[in-house]
Amino acid sequence: MAPRLSFSVFAIALLLVGASVFAKQEQINSISFSYVGTTGPGHWGNLNPNYTTCSHGKWQSPVNIVRDKVVRNKKLKPLTRDYAAANATLVDNGFNIAIRFEGHVGVLVADGKNFTFKQMHWHSPSEHQIDGKRFPVEMHLVHQADDGSFAVVSALYRYGDPDPFISKIKSKMDELAKEEREGHEEAQIPLGVMKTKYLSRNTRKYYRYFGSLTTPPCTEKIMWNIVGKVKSVSKDQVKALKAPLVSSCKNNSRPVQPLNGRHIEVYHDDELRGN
Repeated sequence: MAPRLSFSVFAIALLLVGASVFAKQEQINSISFSYVGTTGPGHWGNLNPNYTTCSHGKWQSPVNIVRDKVVRNKKLKPLTRDYAAANATLVDNGFNIAIRFEGHVGVLVADGKNFTFKQMHWHSPSEHQIDGKRFPVEMHLVHQADDGSFAVVSALYRYGDPDPFISKIKSKMDELAKEEREGHEEAQIPLGVMKTKYLSRNTRKYYRYFGSLTTPPCTEKIMWNIVGKVKSVSKDQVKALKAPLVSSCKNNSRPVQPLNGRHIEVYHDDELRGN
């Protein structure tokens, strides 16, 4: 998961002799980290002084959720998500595809605390695992409270029918894949006013633990809420989510991290209908 943080992206000079036009897959990665080689997840902590938590943190994400070991917490409450329509922009960060919202798009209420909906993005394959199983896609809905703390609602996808929300923006994602990113500049496509009510349906089951951002700087004390119901996505939609990304970030999932004594809790209301 990667909320917009200015120090996670910087320009790397592109030196290209004898050509002014080049294919996107041949671009040099202009971000400060990637998912392969010497800038991959195993090296993140050494790439920048701000990234040391990636190597030395004890509450890192993602994790493998072992269902036989989760703890039923009767004190947990349903996740209340109240989203509205808002002006939105589709963004190619290089390492993921995101949607950023302008103004107030709604809130997540978790443990009696309000977290404002800021942005959403996708990872493929999934970062979190269930009983060691990795899924084709994971969506992160990123929220931030007034005190600066983050809460993320995560949804996993299996291959099947097209996801209705992604279907609404797929043509824009195809358009985004044709845009060229220059240096540290993001490629952006306006989406206009977007209805997000589809994303705020009731949650009858979720897993809760405290972890970190899944991209540098790997900041900890992030409240994670992984929705129990797995959604469906088509193979064409997965290709569209990957297409705009730089080559070293096409598979943009960080490996699972050790729990280091943490417990994963589960909320499950059998009487609540919905997600």
